[in-house]
Amino acid sequence: MRIALFQSRTGIDPAASAQTLTDAIEQAFAGKAEMLFTPEMSGLVDRDAKRAAANLSTEENDRVLAACREAASRRGLWVHLGSLAVRTDDGKLANRGFVIDPAGEVRARYDKIHLFDVDLPTGESWRESAVYRAGESAVVVEGTPLGRLGLSICYDLRFPELFAKLAEAGAEVVAVPAAFTVPTGQAHWEVLLRARAIESEAFVIAAAQSGHHADGRDTYGHSLVVSPWGEVLLNMGQDTGVAFADLELAQVDDVRQRIPVLDHRRPIGPAILV
Repeated sequence: MRIALFQSRTGIDPAASAQTLTDAIEQAFAGKAEMLFTPEMSGLVDRDAKRAAANLSTEENDRVLAACREAASRRGLWVHLGSLAVRTDDGKLANRGFVIDPAGEVRARYDKIHLFDVDLPTGESWRESAVYRAGESAVVVEGTPLGRLGLSICYDLRFPELFAKLAEAGAEVVAVPAAFTVPTGQAHWEVLLRARAIESEAFVIAAAQSGHHADGRDTYGHSLVVSPWGEVLLNMGQDTGVAFADLELAQVDDVRQRIPVLDHRRPIGPAILV
């Protein structure tokens, strides 16, 4: 099973993002991939709230989503559009991922559950909850070329209970689109992705933003594909572009039979302080 990952450096112009994503879909098709994975915030990366506001719309009117749906339909390709910032009816935004099928239809949506509210030692400060509405439900998509596909976004990676729920629902592959900061990426990105793959006994596919963006932020890159055994099958480093990985999906069943972790999970009450 061949997949493609797009490692991008998304800027402040959604029209330009729509074109680069369409080009990535063309490259994935040319490389004989059955599904393309893109990063978190594939349509717009802009921390200037006033400037960004003019480029944000509802899902129904999002030009990036429309362009990706049209390109997926034209090429008969599955696309996991890692996430877009879309307006909701409560005045906030949703950090929403989309699974698009080869007919260009949206087969699934996932709103990021865990919002990134942190102050880093570098002086960077992030308050996603001030702008975004948190999602509430874990999502597993059936019928993809990769079987059951579990969805997450970026900071969700730090919460193993979400990945446990996805695995319990039968996810054989989990997508982790991201825009990791450089300090947290250097410290934790690979080790967390490998840990989640080992715990879930599933493939993990993590398409990421990379480099110095037009709004001034820097992202870590290093898009990864990790096997259920914790092996890194692809590491894209910091260069942007499309890369490919070939997955042996039978490895999921093999690992789960060798170490049946999912069968051994037990409910655990609160810790006892003694």
